[in-house]
Amino acid sequence: MKSISTNELQEQLKENKKLHMIDVREADEVAAGMIPGAVHIPLGDIPNRINDLDQSNAYILICRSGGRSGQATEFLAQQGFDVTNMTGGMLDWTGETV
Repeated sequence: MKSISTNELQEQLKENKKLHMIDVREADEVAAGMIPGAVHIPLGDIPNRINDLDQSNAYILICRSGGRSGQATEFLAQQGFDVTNMTGGMLDWTGETV
């Protein structure tokens, strides 16, 4: 499984790289703050929303600590997506949130 640290992701965002990020936390968790530009799709909704995703895009998966995003990363990789798990999750995130 590919992974990216919170610091690496922050650097890519500072460089204005076009990133496709999916936050798989629950609604009450994202209400406390999400990385700007991330799209909220709760982990349980990923299988039903897979047709909303573009297989030509690379996605970075985000959750609270890296566990649920790891599950989503494994699932989407099995479906042929280019996916990367953000290790440490929002617990380790020190960047901007919205």
